[in-house]
Amino acid sequence: MDRRQKASILAGLGSSMQNPANAQIEGQLHTTSSQISLTMSFYILVQGIFPILWSIVSEMKGRKLVYILSITFLMIGSIVIALSKNIGLVIGMRTIQAIGSSGVLLMGAATLADVYDPHQRGTMVGIYYSAPLLGPSIGPIMGGVLTQTLGWRAIFWFLAIWGGIMLAVSIFLFKDTFRRERSSIYQAVLQRIQRLPDTEVASGVKKSACGDMGKFQEKSTDVEAARTTKAVKDVTVTFTDVNPVPAYVKILGDKNNLAIILSTGLGFGLSCTIGYTCARTLSLYYNYDALKTAFVLLFYGIGGIFGSILGGRWSDRSLMQMKAANGGVSSPEERLESTKVAMWGLPPSVVAHAWVCQERVHIAAMCATLFFTGFFLIWIYLTSLAYIVDANVGRSSSAVATNSSCSGVIAFISLEVAVPLQDGMGDGGLYIMWAGLMLILDLIVLVVLYKGKQWREKSSEKGSPQSAV
Repeated sequence: MDRRQKASILAGLGSSMQNPANAQIEGQLHTTSSQISLTMSFYILVQGIFPILWSIVSEMKGRKLVYILSITFLMIGSIVIALSKNIGLVIGMRTIQAIGSSGVLLMGAATLADVYDPHQRGTMVGIYYSAPLLGPSIGPIMGGVLTQTLGWRAIFWFLAIWGGIMLAVSIFLFKDTFRRERSSIYQAVLQRIQRLPDTEVASGVKKSACGDMGKFQEKSTDVEAARTTKAVKDVTVTFTDVNPVPAYVKILGDKNNLAIILSTGLGFGLSCTIGYTCARTLSLYYNYDALKTAFVLLFYGIGGIFGSILGGRWSDRSLMQMKAANGGVSSPEERLESTKVAMWGLPPSVVAHAWVCQERVHIAAMCATLFFTGFFLIWIYLTSLAYIVDANVGRSSSAVATNSSCSGVIAFISLEVAVPLQDGMGDGGLYIMWAGLMLILDLIVLVVLYKGKQWREKSSEKGSPQSAV
């Protein structure tokens, strides 16, 4: 496990360790379930929206600075929460924590795009995201143990200490992976400075960045690539160049991106909601304390880890097989072929979970439904995330940030309505509704699988940069 994964575990722990302690926080701070849900929903909302701003910093200053700043935010937020005397301060500092964790998660996905080629990304996305998924898996256990033995404040002291360690590691040991020559923003700035049409850039004819701007030089591919890399390093990017709004609009303006981002948002909404609502069910109807609740929720995280690793490898395998069958040519949509395996299992798993929770079946059945829901959901989610990276070459951090912001908004709404729906419809009605949304998720992914390439080609004709593998 590398340093980036250890930092991403910290982000995962920040979102999950609180769940077993919610009852104790509610009692000691004299607050309500609605206010407790705000500590989680605002966390998810800010964690989703703020990557857009982190992506600006990463394009201008590189990945390392984002790691350092984001871990600092997470650490400061944890310290203040540990010292808080009222729920208002907890809610406010949870947003500060979220600002930090969003940067860590964004840079993980961006780093994968920096380092790995498309045929490797599915596997590496699966392996990398097994780390932040490990946070939600072991987070409830750790949170439950700390809450039972030392009280809920110990959770946030733990996060602060781990954050301090990761901050030191990032400062002294982390090597920036940002490759400017792969950035569409840097290439656009370079072309503007050189005032060279795209057709001439594509043919390998460029102006010398150091010599007479009126002279052109023909270079071989290797020499030209080396000179281009040097020129890109000399380019200074300003805020105007990385203004996120046009990129955000362009990304969502592509039908394939809009559709797949909607599907990942639905998946993320369920993933954020199921832990909180299950914790309420276990506390209210099974009389489980924080530690017992944590052990049950562990099964969802374990399922997610297996789905992450197996789904990532399977998506790479499917992509390579189809590429070989097509004479070495493939498209990002072919990666989504691997999600068909998981599509059959996701809605039935959520329906089974609805029945188990509504009928208060033996806890072993709930553990099983949580495991399979996590397994199938994360398989589809991370394969879709790898597709977003593949389909947006040169703007992967912006695309992932856009996806995060949309997912954060959907998850925020999901968490805010979770308690009223759970109280009004019962667990059965709540999860049947989610099963229907997961069926919609499956259908959206299938539409992108079969129509996405056509949409991307039309978008490319209009000048929006899209990918071919």
